[in-house]
Amino acid sequence: MLLSDKDRELLSLLSENARMPVAQLARRLDLSRTTVQARLERLEGQGVIAGYQVRLSDGYQSGLIRAHVMITIAPKALAAVTGELDAIREVSALYSVNGPYDLIAIVAAPSISELDRIIDRIGDLSGVERTLSSIILSTRIAR
Repeated sequence: MLLSDKDRELLSLLSENARMPVAQLARRLDLSRTTVQARLERLEGQGVIAGYQVRLSDGYQSGLIRAHVMITIAPKALAAVTGELDAIREVSALYSVNGPYDLIAIVAAPSISELDRIIDRIGDLSGVERTLSSIILSTRIAR
């Protein structure tokens, strides 16, 4: 997919605020409203923009305890474990990785005891052989 500089600027503005009105996007990009609307439709049609979502405030997120949970799974258990992890709403992201672990889950909970319960639940899943958790202390860069 070839993106123009204006497309990249548009995506950057949307990453800051996906609810920004098209008229405001047009002003910021120095383009007409119809041009911006057409670019949005093209980017959506090409699959560059897959959707729009809520970005939680720093104040709300600071009240959550987040952790990376590294997971080693049994051979041929990837699909089943992924499905089970998808059903755990506190798992906000799941990544396949190389190395001694197969997956990294990002988990958020309102308390240490709740985080502990979720990590235990992950460890108890059929196909999960081992987990290693690291609590996130602070975010240094978030884009």
